[in-house]
Amino acid sequence: MGRYVPNTKEEQLKMLNEIGYKDFDDLFSVIPDSVRLKDLDLPAGKSELEVSRIISEMAAKNKQYKAIYRGAGAYDHYIPSIVKQITSKEEFVTAYTPYQAEISQGVLQSIFEYQTAICQLTGMDVSNASVYDGGTAAAEACAMCKDRKHSTVYVSETTDPKVVSVIKTYCFGSNTEVKMVPAKNGLTDMDEAAKMMTEGAACLYIQQPNYYGQIEDAHKAADVAHNIGAKLIMGVNPVSLAIMETPREAGADIAVGEGQPLGLPIAFGGPYIGFMACVSDMMRKIPGRIVGETTDDAGNRAFVLTLQAREQHIRREKSSSNICSNEALCAMTVSVYLAAVGRDGLETVANACASKAHYLQKELEKIGLKKKFDGEFFHEFVTTSSAPADKILAALDNKGILGGLKLSDNEILWCATEKNTKASMDEVVATVKEVCA
Repeated sequence: MGRYVPNTKEEQLKMLNEIGYKDFDDLFSVIPDSVRLKDLDLPAGKSELEVSRIISEMAAKNKQYKAIYRGAGAYDHYIPSIVKQITSKEEFVTAYTPYQAEISQGVLQSIFEYQTAICQLTGMDVSNASVYDGGTAAAEACAMCKDRKHSTVYVSETTDPKVVSVIKTYCFGSNTEVKMVPAKNGLTDMDEAAKMMTEGAACLYIQQPNYYGQIEDAHKAADVAHNIGAKLIMGVNPVSLAIMETPREAGADIAVGEGQPLGLPIAFGGPYIGFMACVSDMMRKIPGRIVGETTDDAGNRAFVLTLQAREQHIRREKSSSNICSNEALCAMTVSVYLAAVGRDGLETVANACASKAHYLQKELEKIGLKKKFDGEFFHEFVTTSSAPADKILAALDNKGILGGLKLSDNEILWCATEKNTKASMDEVVATVKEVCA
């Protein structure tokens, strides 16, 4: 960083002397010698070409799969080249928090467009400016539902375990009790949920489609929650919403989810984006920021930060969350992706995912991999087989294919997206057939 420091050693020493220090060692004299770093022992600097070679050698250690059949929260979708072309522009990449509306109109508008798209997808009235990821969104939604009379959170066992873990972590910090609603045949046991939930229930959280790919009875979930005075939170796959009913139509109060399928690469787990939307009655409890549309003093269209329910902006006891940021660049990516594919394009993607997953499931069933659950699914499903899951996945790995996620010794959670070709799926089936034989 030395070349970017706009002063000389002599100038630095002069500043130190001015404030009463002899040198840098004197400045840090209060730090004990036992914990001070004396020497970084760094190797000699290298040229750009040498660094490029080293990075390339490191990157070559990564395994590049020619096909991916694993989902479970992160999905391999095709991303049109225009998405990266637009979002990698310097003015978007370097934009900071839009505190000053008069000089942040571009960022504010991009977030406003994102919020509009999320509301259109979920059917909800209000969307915030996004949070860190899907798990965070789920946990923040649970916090939205809690009050003095309603303090117990109910979560379906058919929810992604990673999301459950985040919810429990958040609830532990706020001394909120979490109760798990059992699963039955790969679906939330709604009858058991109705028995478990008492008047102190804050909310019921279900995932749609759930972790096993199954389609839940969301309408019944809404009835169960609302009958006891609780809220229904639905964690949804945004791509599936192109062909499924919206959370609002199903009776949900809050819709959350992972926005990664909408233009963000898998990228070794992030950065991702958590989307949150709710009905108007809960608008003042939604965490983070909301960008609103207004007019300036000349009557022109303008954008501003409106409701902000975090403790940095309002009295701490009134805040619903202390979350400190949104994923603005990721939100813009979602907006650009949705604009690029359009309403019809997203529907085409969703239909392709569903049809290819159903083709793969039927072909695997022909060679002995039975579908574990009878219910309908979107683009993920669980199979059981006589052959060990490890052996099946290893055989696929040897052919450059990332198979599904192992759930147990003989169970695999498979996923198919629009990127999986018939030829590739047939290769998966042929490979699995060899293992089973």
